[in-house]
Amino acid sequence: MTLTDRIRQWERDLRNHYNTDLSSPEKRRRAHIYNLWFDHAVLRTFWTNFFQIAPGVWRSNHPTHKRFAQMKEMGITHVLNLRGAGGAAHYLTERESCEALGLTLVDCSLHARRAVPAEEILKVIDTFRWIPRPFVMHCKSGADRAGFASAIYLMCIEGRPVEEARKMLSTKYIHFRKSRTGVLDYILDLYAARNAASPIGFEDWIRAEYDPVQINADFKALPWWQR
Repeated sequence: MTLTDRIRQWERDLRNHYNTDLSSPEKRRRAHIYNLWFDHAVLRTFWTNFFQIAPGVWRSNHPTHKRFAQMKEMGITHVLNLRGAGGAAHYLTERESCEALGLTLVDCSLHARRAVPAEEILKVIDTFRWIPRPFVMHCKSGADRAGFASAIYLMCIEGRPVEEARKMLSTKYIHFRKSRTGVLDYILDLYAARNAASPIGFEDWIRAEYDPVQINADFKALPWWQR
């Protein structure tokens, strides 16, 4: 094992030590450290990336318990988590906060650095159709997955054109196209070009023509300055 491999293994072991459940006071202490430093909640105590995108619909980075309480005071009743469900400390803490505050937590799964299967995008669209407003959607930073989901909401629920919806992915929200997260912009580029050639709804395009495997391969092949 090389020195680099050893350092990476040490980092993984350290992260796993703190990324634990909430079943004891000691594990809660470790989970709190994980959330603050490994999941960067320390930044989100003062940086919210919180914006309203449509009546009764907000986007955000991963809220702290205090911010969840503030959202409840605003009238928000549902939380759409785009990070997926699981046993990670950040998810268990969020679920506990929502239960304590009487907020309904809904889980979907998107990725910031790769095109996900069509089923995941269709699940988000379906969730948008039944989730009561007011609600907030969030990922980790509120920049990439939340931006992509916000664009989907505007197109599929609000009927906005892709040219307007794609503004949800911008530096205003700390999203940077010329990075691995640019794959989300690339998906919208492909849809916009297809729609310009022959009009098709975004959901129909996802169902009939969207190919995440090819998209991921093509995006990786692009030089960074073309992304």
